[in-house]
Amino acid sequence: MAGRDLRALFSTNDRTVAAAEAFTNRQAQWDLVAAALAEHLRHVADPGFDVEDLERPRNNVIVFHGVGGIGKTTLSRKLEAALASADQRPSQWGEPAWSMERILPVRIDLSRSAGTSFEDLVLTIRAALTELGQPLPAFDIALRRYWEQQHPGESLEEYLSSRGLAARFGKAMPQQMQSALSDVAQALLLPGTVGTAVGALTGSLVKALRERRQTVRALAGCTRLEALLEAEPDLDALSFYPHLLAWELAQLPANKKSIPVVLLDTFEDVGDRTHRDLERLIQRVVWLMPNVFFVVTGRSRLQWADPGLQGQLDYTGPTAWPGLVSPASGIPAARAARPAAGHGQQVLVGDFSPEDCDDHLARRLTHDGQPLIGAEIRQVITERSHGLPLYLDLSVLRFLEIRRTRRPAPADFDHDFGALIARTLSDLTPDERHVLRSISLLDAFDLPLATAAAGLPHEAPAMRLIERPFIRENPFGLWPYHLHGLIRSTIRSADDATDDRWSERDWEQAAGRALTALGAQWAAHTGRDRMLLVGCLRQSLPLARDFRLDLGWLADAAWAYVSDSVWEPIAPPAGPHGTSGLETAADALAELLAALARRQHEHRSVTASRLTTITNSELLPADLHEMAVYYLAKAQRDLGDSASSRAGMQLVADGGGRLAPAARRGLAHLARLAGDFPTAYDTARTLGWAGRQHRIEGDILWPHGDMDRAAAAYTAARDQAEQHGVAGERAISQAQRALVLAFTDPDTADDELHLAEQLLTGLDLRATSLTVRIASLVRDAGALPGLEAARALRAEIRDTGVTAAEAVLELALAFHHAIQGEEDKVRVVISRLRELARTGDYTYYADIAHFMAGLPLPSPSPATWLDGPNAVRAHWQQLVQDRRSRLGTVEQSVR
Repeated sequence: MAGRDLRALFSTNDRTVAAAEAFTNRQAQWDLVAAALAEHLRHVADPGFDVEDLERPRNNVIVFHGVGGIGKTTLSRKLEAALASADQRPSQWGEPAWSMERILPVRIDLSRSAGTSFEDLVLTIRAALTELGQPLPAFDIALRRYWEQQHPGESLEEYLSSRGLAARFGKAMPQQMQSALSDVAQALLLPGTVGTAVGALTGSLVKALRERRQTVRALAGCTRLEALLEAEPDLDALSFYPHLLAWELAQLPANKKSIPVVLLDTFEDVGDRTHRDLERLIQRVVWLMPNVFFVVTGRSRLQWADPGLQGQLDYTGPTAWPGLVSPASGIPAARAARPAAGHGQQVLVGDFSPEDCDDHLARRLTHDGQPLIGAEIRQVITERSHGLPLYLDLSVLRFLEIRRTRRPAPADFDHDFGALIARTLSDLTPDERHVLRSISLLDAFDLPLATAAAGLPHEAPAMRLIERPFIRENPFGLWPYHLHGLIRSTIRSADDATDDRWSERDWEQAAGRALTALGAQWAAHTGRDRMLLVGCLRQSLPLARDFRLDLGWLADAAWAYVSDSVWEPIAPPAGPHGTSGLETAADALAELLAALARRQHEHRSVTASRLTTITNSELLPADLHEMAVYYLAKAQRDLGDSASSRAGMQLVADGGGRLAPAARRGLAHLARLAGDFPTAYDTARTLGWAGRQHRIEGDILWPHGDMDRAAAAYTAARDQAEQHGVAGERAISQAQRALVLAFTDPDTADDELHLAEQLLTGLDLRATSLTVRIASLVRDAGALPGLEAARALRAEIRDTGVTAAEAVLELALAFHHAIQGEEDKVRVVISRLRELARTGDYTYYADIAHFMAGLPLPSPSPATWLDGPNAVRAHWQQLVQDRRSRLGTVEQSVR
């Protein structure tokens, strides 16, 4: 299937390089054509099929549409070759369900460069039919009459030669036409040379048809021949003559019948949505030849099934073209779908898979039978191409260009080609081009967003643009449309040599419009739409950062983002210029939100480092600066740096801003970690909902072993969060409730853990997820089959740097060993807890482990308990005893 790649061949002097026109497998498209053509053959072979029935729906066309450079023309050529000869069909395409001898393919290039007129289209189809070796008198008489009227003095034979049709199909067509006219003249008993008397011949034939003479009984079967011969022989009449060809094909004897397959390529050059004159004529041909199968390739899908085109085209609507109603969304490379009759006959030609891209590049240029382009370079080109064949072809030429002076390197192909822009923009209106550049700033969009980003007063250009194949649709997305990845990156970054290219100021203004439009969409939505908020932030942060725009509504959106404690990934991609460091408020805000989201997946030391850089930059406005300070203080607390954490929390609390209640909560946490429970409890009781009072009370009560009151506090915190619609806080409170109940009632804890897992679904709360897993260990304490899960969990917690989670895990293990009476193992746990408490925090965890096992404290505890250490010891010893009793009861019931 590989021919010579002339462009590559003439790009190098190295004659050892073999430049092949590599055709990467399009098996799925072949399967669709084969299935549709097989259905067409069954349809025309049906005894009830009537070629003169002009009211029956048509399914004799399949459309392949896609972006410029996707390989539609190559596909059209390969389909023609495969239909013409089994030898030209790739073996992987498989055998068709019909005989190749019955198929007569003819490909017609409709591109402007080919200069194909409607007359050429009709003549090409007729010339191709000369291979049947049969006269087609009805059509030939009408065509000869048209030609003499419209081209007086111009020889049809010379015209065919000048257009290359004689060389392509041979010179039999004029001879067949002359023979047909002679036969009709003889049947009508007309004297003389008919070639100079077509008018007389036509008149006599019309009269004979009216009189139903036996001499013309064969032609009399064509009911509309008389009307066509009487009509003025102009271009409009010519467009109806293909009906005569279809009728003639239907009259052929069985041993001569063949099914023409007409491949119409570059259909986008036929016209546009305003000028449909040529399209109307071509559509008429397709409709009037129901026994001919048409394969259309172009950039856009056919709109013939749209009832709104009535009046612009002759045959429109879903009843007329049922197979063109809905375009297929694409063809998975590994799946060969067969379209149902009358449906799905508009197919988007998809991008190459990475494997196909590599195969294409490996076979395009070879040296001694081996790929000239190395694997590393092929990988870079493949990744950059997004599967677009045109990009692969341009990269091959770039490879040869660089190779003239030096050895190409992978870095040479991290490159954008301006030619892609020209190909994409070539058939767009100025307004459509303007919208296209505007939406290249967006990851996804809808019609209002695209229109607002373009600054246009009406949506019509955007509506037209979304029908283009380089606009992909995801009906389930927040915004349903997105631009083809390669085209988007090229428009954004390549040198644009088009006449209406944008200046830097144009891009900046478009980015400002897009940012404003996204903010308006977020602000206009009533209720707490988390998905919309995150989507707007993900699209807007890169715009504000890359174009140095003011934060505006992004500040309020950032506060809305952190308020739910959900932490979806928000990090924008690297800027187009690859700049490092923080230079603007938008840089700092993007880094702040990214760091807050990533802290669920990074060691807290990494989070602290990133937040320190942000606070030191002093680029953020005061309220957002406090946000960075507060979360830095939280990270420092998790890392055991209580002094720094306390200073940050106090700064935010004293500022009285939005996070002041949360900072006071942080101070309560720090007092608790230091063992100063009275101060922590007194502070907690002043926090209210804003400071998460009930949850902090629970955090203070459970180390005392007062699990019932702690569970009640967590229940109140969860219900409050439910009322306020804060999903993250609800999940945190439920996880803590499950933990405390796991100490007292394992059966109830099962249900509570299940609810906690449900509430965590869709949230990115790593520390809370760890709490749930620790609670599962506590639930099973005393009956754990082994400690492998606990060891794995300890390693995972250490990767996060969350000291509090590790301390709780060790406490769960101490509980397990105390229940089993394993004092030595409890002492090992105590040793690990003392190591965690080396900074002065969490010291009371070791005390609790002593209480559980009934061990004396080696020295007075620095912790200040609410009711004194003896009450706390009694609570924890009772929890251990209750579990021992429960396990003993279970063992007796098993016996």
